[in-house]
Amino acid sequence: MHLNPYGEYAVLLAASLANRWPDTRAAIVERTREFGMTMEFPAFPDDHAATRRVIDDWLEVVRAADPNQRAALLNAQMAGATAYPRLTDHDGEGWHLHYRDDDQALPAVLRAVISVGTSLHLVTRGMHRLGICAAKPCGNVVVDVTRNGRQRYCSVRCANRAAVRRHRSKAAPET
Repeated sequence: MHLNPYGEYAVLLAASLANRWPDTRAAIVERTREFGMTMEFPAFPDDHAATRRVIDDWLEVVRAADPNQRAALLNAQMAGATAYPRLTDHDGEGWHLHYRDDDQALPAVLRAVISVGTSLHLVTRGMHRLGICAAKPCGNVVVDVTRNGRQRYCSVRCANRAAVRRHRSKAAPET
């Protein structure tokens, strides 16, 4: 058995959904596949809107500046997704743990996976390793997975734009 900690991939999935919200339920499911989730989800009419609420709740965690507030928000989200961890062996993945009940709807599964994964990411890497891109006016989520823990930008493009702005502000002639 391997322990699937739902850490990095879950928080990166949440950031991907927050930064580029899919137009349809099918596109959300496709995104989960891109991030390694292989299970099937029973379909319900409100899955798209309910998943948006999951991501909006998660964005409150991202925007929380205080680690205690961040922890309280995550604890509430995990409590709302409470299920006993269970052993499973599906899709040829080998034995691993799921932090959710079987046959749950897509939003419920994502709430469980994202809240547990974000919690694991923050407690193993640091409570500061999640935030909003420092390049203005960008509002994308930044998941810091760097070795040194100093990632401030969502992309190389935003980092470069910020560097150009800093350079131009220093080089501007005084009036």
